[in-house]
Amino acid sequence: MSFKSPLGRVLGQGSHSGTQHWISQRITSVALAVLGPWLVVSLLTMPDFSYASAHAAMARPANAVVTILFLLAAFHHAYSGVTVVIEDYVPAKGKKILALLVLQFLHVAFAVAGIIAVLRLAIWSAV
Repeated sequence: MSFKSPLGRVLGQGSHSGTQHWISQRITSVALAVLGPWLVVSLLTMPDFSYASAHAAMARPANAVVTILFLLAAFHHAYSGVTVVIEDYVPAKGKKILALLVLQFLHVAFAVAGIIAVLRLAIWSAV
């Protein structure tokens, strides 16, 4: 038998990052709702999908910055979503930790690769 009140039992326990995670998901959703159509329109207005066309589009600083923002929001949103699925459906603690570490590494690696590709198109001349 415990002499603690129900509030005393849960005080200092439970998920404190749940609210932050939920807010982060909503912010990245709004960012993607704004940046996604921009990306589609910018791709559809390119004359073709050659390296020269991509270089010309990314040579404009606004396009490069918005594309990098899209990449950051997309990978953060994807990682947040996959994290919830793994935390909810992978029962073994060791497998859960390993899966989270691998997925975090992959999301960061692909985000960095995308940003480097955009910067290469934006900064360096067409090769």
